[in-house]
This record gives sequence, structure tokens and C-alpha cells, in this order.
Amino acid sequence: MASVATEQHTPLMKQFFAAKAEHPDVLLFFRMGDFYELFYDDARKAAKLLDITLTQRGQSAGRPIPMAGVPVHAHEGYLARLVALGESVAICEQVGDPATSKGLVERKVVRIVTPGTVTDEALLDERRDTLLLAVARGRNGYGLAWADLSSGRFLVGEAAGDDALEAELARLEPAEVLVPDEEGWPASLAERGGLRRRAPWLFDADSGRRQLLQFFNVHDLTGFGIEDKPACIAAAAALLGYVEETQKQRIPHLTAIAVEAGDGAIAMNAATRRHLELDTRVDGDTRHTLLGVLDSTVTPMGGRLLRRWLHRPLRDQAVLGERHHAVETLLQSRAGDDLRESFRALGDLERILARIALRSARPRDLSTLRDGLALLPGLRALLAPLDSPRLRALAAQLGEHDATAALLARAIVEQPPLLARDGGVFAEGHDAELDELRRLSTNADQFLVDLEQREREATGIATLKVGYNRVHGYYIEISKVHAAKAPTHYTRRQTLTGAERYITEELKQFEDKVLSARERALAREKLLYDELLETLNEDLESLKRCAAALSELDVLACFAERAQALDWSRPRLSRDPGIRIERGRHPVVEAVREEPFTANDLILDEESGVRMLVVTGPNMGGKSTYMRQNALIVLLAHIGSFVPAASATIGPIDRILTRIGAGDDLARGQSTFMVEMSETSYILHHATDRSLVLMDEIGRGTSTYDGLALADACARHLASVNRSYTLFATHYFELTALAEPGSGIANVHLDAVEHRAQDGSETLVFMHAVKEGPADRSFGLQVAALAGLPKEVVRRARARLAELEAQNRDAPATPLSAEALDAPRQIGLFAPSNAAVEALAGLDPDELTPKQALEALYRLKALL
Repeated sequence: MASVATEQHTPLMKQFFAAKAEHPDVLLFFRMGDFYELFYDDARKAAKLLDITLTQRGQSAGRPIPMAGVPVHAHEGYLARLVALGESVAICEQVGDPATSKGLVERKVVRIVTPGTVTDEALLDERRDTLLLAVARGRNGYGLAWADLSSGRFLVGEAAGDDALEAELARLEPAEVLVPDEEGWPASLAERGGLRRRAPWLFDADSGRRQLLQFFNVHDLTGFGIEDKPACIAAAAALLGYVEETQKQRIPHLTAIAVEAGDGAIAMNAATRRHLELDTRVDGDTRHTLLGVLDSTVTPMGGRLLRRWLHRPLRDQAVLGERHHAVETLLQSRAGDDLRESFRALGDLERILARIALRSARPRDLSTLRDGLALLPGLRALLAPLDSPRLRALAAQLGEHDATAALLARAIVEQPPLLARDGGVFAEGHDAELDELRRLSTNADQFLVDLEQREREATGIATLKVGYNRVHGYYIEISKVHAAKAPTHYTRRQTLTGAERYITEELKQFEDKVLSARERALAREKLLYDELLETLNEDLESLKRCAAALSELDVLACFAERAQALDWSRPRLSRDPGIRIERGRHPVVEAVREEPFTANDLILDEESGVRMLVVTGPNMGGKSTYMRQNALIVLLAHIGSFVPAASATIGPIDRILTRIGAGDDLARGQSTFMVEMSETSYILHHATDRSLVLMDEIGRGTSTYDGLALADACARHLASVNRSYTLFATHYFELTALAEPGSGIANVHLDAVEHRAQDGSETLVFMHAVKEGPADRSFGLQVAALAGLPKEVVRRARARLAELEAQNRDAPATPLSAEALDAPRQIGLFAPSNAAVEALAGLDPDELTPKQALEALYRLKALL
């Protein structure tokens, strides 16, 4: 930072270096009057990141000082940009009063803004959680702890291994991750942005337990369910210590730790979330996603809850049944529309309460809370007649907050200022002392007019004046001609050439009041404001429960609105295994397509005897859409939503696993095929007989023969070992032979119709309808023509295809049997001996002419 000794610097720079030494790894916003200044390397870095001017002003230690600054009144915008870039910023404020300080004003760092600890409204995405995550190693995996300071949520969980950790990272999408500064972290963690390596001793479970006991003021951690989870304790304590270090204060709204059990949710790995495009597409677009179609929530806190539900579909059918019933009740009673209308006047109470706890709430936060609490009686009245257990529970959870609502209604003006320091927050009548101070400030002119008139009448001096200047304050001025008439209770304050100025006890008392009335009013308001925040904190827990209830009501009303608008139906969750979907649709594709969507059925259950469908058909024919739509229908049912289908009956599901699409992972040095095989391997190791598996074009990343062999083996393993509910899309028509009686496998296909016009041109029409049986062709050349390949290329490809077909290269192959797999000698899969044997068996040599025998020999050679 500076190459010379600190003692050679000016006092101000010494103060800066002292603060910087305590926070060397973050940018330092150093308060100087109306600006936050950055110096030296911080200034150079900030100037580049923020595109602000880098200057050199003044000198310290004989050298110019590089500096860059941002205005205090606009600093939040700059902070937001820095946090979005993954930077952290220490805010160094003036804590001394410049008016009373002798020498340099005292300064100290009052908080550190990091990507995972932001709570300021301007720095947050209102519809996405901002999470801080800590990860600690344990004996059997990892302990995780995560918190959202902007809402007060504090949770822990466990990850059994690297794959499970990667899945949790994909689900939580933390803004910042804390880990011990050790080697050996998996790539999914070590390579991510926002990683903060901390001293390993901060993740000690024993000292961490003592830290948590002290923070929560409890005897043990049994009530939180983590007494026997040392890795979770270590992560939670490390997180808590980091939060207190950055916020420079206690965190009163982190009142408990909740354990999020992995077996309570349907498991989805990172690849599955990516393939299903739950809230983000591969290209980064967030609109044409499941969340984009589903999210009609009115409030930001409802939107955040919906996103959490979407990424953690539940397995508890009782909880889901209550949600489905609540949605149906809102839909049938039309109460959902009234709820949503009421919510339009509701602010983000969840984050407002967090700012109240952190004492950083602004006046408009309090007026928003006031207006929100005023809605509660109407909401309770709206919910009262509804026959739904979940809605009744939420109505009770709203609670009674009449005293708090009345306090805020009485205390806060209708339209408060942006900042408390500007004054004018409290309504007239709330505090008598404040009202008096305000009257002094606003009525000063009239008091002086009245005083001047009274003194003129009392002294008989018509030219007497009452005035004010900054040096001497208030005075009564009498010209030298009438100076002898000055009453004895007048005290001379100043002598001028042509006049004398006096002060009276009454005017002195008025002066003392008026000159300090503004400052005293602001000081009084600050005191009242702090007291109001303290009072609100006494009701914080019940207010947080109220905000949580409002969030869930918003989501349930959203589900009802979506069901009505999009013609979705209530799913049925069954204890019996299987999936039966009638006339299912893809929610996103249906929303963006102008033409009507072709609905399709899916039956995978014990009654049908089918657990796997081999899906064939042309590219662009709808195979991927069909597979994804069924996964999304299952997922929607397990967050409590209605689904885009005429009906859906779904048995217990423990996982949704997908292998769809292709792409390199260059950062890890993995080719497209390696990524494909890694994802396939994960599925084969984790899928169970209660898992829904989507497999699309396995084996396409390698040679035809290798790919077919792998696809065949994977399909057989899923059908016989995993026994999962599987949709297996492929272009290898050889795999359709897997659908043998008793195999649990059936064939379906998506068809296309080829039309030939009079001019000889061909048009391919995709039917998008799922039909039983395998496809008879792939229409690859027709799709290529639709894509705009040169006609000469398509013509040559068609000629080559004809040659291959004539040579019988595409003859269906008989799949390998279990006996063949165990045989010591590998039997050819793609030109199997039995095809040639069968052809040979059909020949009668005695009936063949020499020419026919020669032709038969060539045919046999072609088969081989």
C-alpha cells in the first residue's frame, strides 16, 4: 500500500493506515465529510471497477496521495456494483463530532459489507435470497450452515460427499462461501466465486459449540437438533463469527437454528436443476423457465419463498396434501383473488423486520410495516370462512399485532422522509417535547414580531427593532437618540455607531431555545426513533411469524391464480408406487408457443408392468419436451402446486435425475462425452426404484458402436438393477429390442409426417403426439434440410444413406443377453453372427445356380 514508514505520514493518513491494517483484504470507504474516499491501491482498484476518476491530491510522506471518492448520499449504488462483482467493503465512519473534536475527528470501521451479508435494500435482489454459507469437513462428509441476514433465516444441513455438496451448492446458490483454509476441497467448491478461506481454528466444533451456547443463551443444542452433528456445529459457529465480525454488532434476529434434513426433500443434483431449467436457462435467460411461468406472486417475500419451494420439492405427502387443498379452496371460493389484491399494498415485511433487528431500518420501512399490519384484520376476516386446515393455521400465524399497529399509526407521519437524520419522521402529538421544539423552530418569526410590538409599546420607542445576526445572536436595537429610554432590565450586548443593541432575559431564553431547537429536535427524533426500534424488537419473533405466513399465503394464492389462468389440475399423491399422467403438457413450452400444445400421457406403474419407456422419433419431434414435461409435472406436484395435466396420480418419489443436453466443462478439462458419462454415472449410482430418471441420447458423444453399447448397457442396468421410473430417449433403434415381455420396458415414439408437393419439395410436419411402439425412421435428412443445409449436401447424404441401407448396415441388432455378457469370448453386437447364420440357414445349395451362389456369398459377406 505504502512503501514508506507509517510514522512519516500525515495524521489523517496514519488514521487511514491503522484502519486499513485491520481490514487488508477489503476496500476501505474512508469517511471525509460528504464523501467516502479510497486511497492508494484501494483507489486504483475502485477507479477501475467503478469507472470513477482517480486523482492525486495533497501529499503524505513526501509523495502524492492517489485517491478516488464517492458521495455519501449516493454510495449505496456504488456499493451494489462492488458487491455484485464479489468485492467486500469496510465502511469507516466519523464517530466523533467535527464541531467539538479537538484535532482529527475519530473514525472507525462500523461494518463490512460482503456479498453474503448485505441487508441494505438497494444492495439486494428483492426476489432472490442472499445467502452466506459455511462448510466444515466431518467424518462422513460435510456440515453446512447458511443464513440469510436480510430475513433472519439460519439453517444447517449435511452433505454425504462431494456430489451431495455440489447438489447443495446448486440448490442454495450462496453469494459467499466460508471454508477452512485447507487443501483438498472439491472443484465444485474451490472454483466458485465468493469463496472466503478462513483460519481452520474458526471451524473447531468444541469451541464452536461454546460459542453457539453463549450466543443463543441455551444450556445445550438439543433443542436445535444439532447436538450430535459436530460438523454442522463447526460450520454454524464459523458463520456466526463471520457475521458478528462484519456487522460489528450482535445479530438479534438470528434467534434459532433449523435443521434441514436431506431425506425430507426430493433430491436433485446440479445437473438435474440445470437440465430442467427451473429458474435459469443454459443461456442465462430467466424468463422462459419454470419459475418464469409459475411466479405470479405479488410480494417479493412471496417470490423468494416460491423459489425456495421450487428448489426443494417435498416428499411429505401430508404437507403437500394440505397445500393442494388450500389452493383448491382459494380457487373455488375465489378468495385467492381478494388475497392477491390485498397483497398489492403489502411491502417486503420479512426484510424490513431484519433491518429493524439490525437497527438499520429507515423511516419508510416503518411506514410500510405500519401499512402492512393495518391489512391483517381484513386478511383474517377473509380467511375465516375458508374450510382449509392450512389456511386456518396461517390465519392463526398472522397473530394479533394491534398494539404495534396502533403505535406505528400514532408515531409515524403518513409520508415519512427517506432518512431519519433529516427529521420529520414522527407525527404531531406523538411526543410533547418534540412538538414544543418544532413549534419553537417554526414559530420563531411570529414570536419576534410580537415581542417587537410589545417592547415598542412598553418603551414608547417607535423605531425599536428586534433582530438577529450569527455572531451576537438575537438583540433589541435602539438608536443612539433613544438610548436613554432603554429600560433597566435591558442588558447592553453591542454598541454600534448609531445604535445600541440589548438583550433581555426573555429574549435570552428564547434565543437559547430557538438556536438549539432544530438540533435538539433532531436529537430528540433520533432518541425516539431508537426507542421505537427497541419497542418493535420486543415483538420481533411474532412479527417474523406473521411475515412468514403472509409469504406462504402469497405463494398459495399464486398457485390458485396459475391453476385458473393456465387450466392446471390438482394432482393426486398416492402411497402406491407409480406415475400416471393424463394429457400432460410442458408448462414453459405451452406458455411460449402460439399454436396449441399437443398433450400426452405417461404410465409407469406396477399395473401396466412398465417402468421404462424407450422414446424414439425424429429430432425436433418433441422427445426432450415430453420427458421434461413429466419431470416438471412431478416436481410441481411436490411443491404444492396444481399441474399442467388433465389428471396426475403420483406415488412416492425420492429423486429426480436427468441426463439431457451436452456441453464441455472446459474449466475442469472435461469433454462433452466425459460430462455425459459423469452425469450418467451419478444416475446409475444413485437412482432407486422410487426415482424418476430422464436419459436423452446416451452415447452420442463417441463412436456409433461404442455409443450403442453404452446406451444398451445403461438402459439394462436402469431397468433391472435401479428399477427406476425411466424415460430413455434414443436414436439407436437397436434399443427398441429391449422391450421384451417381462422386461418392464416399452417403446413409444413421436411421429412426423412427410408431405411431397407437386414441385417435388418435401415438407416435414412434426405431430408431437406420443404413440405406442418404436419409430420406423429418424427423419434426420429432412431435419437437416429444414435447418438450411445446402441441397447438394442433403442430396449426397440421401444417396449415401441409400447405399448403406442397401448394404443392410441399419439392420436391427439383437441385444446382448446376460449369458453373452458372462461368456469368455465377446460376441459382436452390431453385426451379430446370428443374422448371417439365419441367412445361411435359409439357403439350399442344391437349388442354387453358380451365379446365385456367388450372389448369396456376397450377401453373407455384407452381413458380416
